[in-house]
Amino acid sequence: MIVVTGATGNVGRSLVRALAAAGENVTAVSRQVSGADVPEGVRHRQADLTAPESLRPVFDGADALFLQNGGATAHLLSPPDILDAAKAGGIGRVVLLSSQGVATRPQSASHGDVGRSIEDAVRQSGLDWTILRPGGFNSNTYAWAESVRAQRTIAAPFGDVGLPTIDPADIAEVAATTLREDGHAGRIYELTGPALTTPRQQAEALGDALGEPIRFAQLTRDEARAQMLRFMPEPVVETTLAILGEPTPAEQRVSPDVERVLGRAPSTFADWARRNIAAFR
Repeated sequence: MIVVTGATGNVGRSLVRALAAAGENVTAVSRQVSGADVPEGVRHRQADLTAPESLRPVFDGADALFLQNGGATAHLLSPPDILDAAKAGGIGRVVLLSSQGVATRPQSASHGDVGRSIEDAVRQSGLDWTILRPGGFNSNTYAWAESVRAQRTIAAPFGDVGLPTIDPADIAEVAATTLREDGHAGRIYELTGPALTTPRQQAEALGDALGEPIRFAQLTRDEARAQMLRFMPEPVVETTLAILGEPTPAEQRVSPDVERVLGRAPSTFADWARRNIAAFR
């Protein structure tokens, strides 16, 4: 049995579907997961990564674990306790969804410090481990959906700065492969899309998928910062703006790892836009 935490997120939801389609016995775990969130026949359990004791019944009898890094609650996690509970339940393999920022922003409290502590716990757990470090998600552009629906407009900073953002479904497929197949223990995979894509190009791709033009409005850094502070802590905002506006060479590097694991190139942003355009109509 494979346990998938974060099962209602952009990666976890796709991963549960992929594993179920491959015939795996899957348990989908999230704080609010319900039967409506998973394919028919998939076991689902509500549990909280910040409360490791709630995970013990979920882990019992499992073989492998997809561990989501906690996202906004990552600083509240006790990774050693989670991994101890996993081992007690019989789990021998763990695949961690980490972040590229662990390597590219090691001094950042919001990206480097917390993420590195989780990675260290996984590496020291005694389990067979694989770490996935994706860059930015294509699905982050869902933040533009409301303005596209209402005004056919996208407002964002750094309109001509490109990053190799990745389709969450590709992350899920890599995770499914590393959970199911041997040969990935002790590996760290950097996951990106196939090319640099700017916010202006993303707006064009969404417009093409929609069949209508979308106006791109460039925000200043201060304007973007003010908007982001409404729903993100200041340290996260500052690091995010730095990545979006002044990415390092490592953050703009297109990684070969998706193709190495899957035997195919990663999906483009345009592919993602066509598949998910209903959210922007």
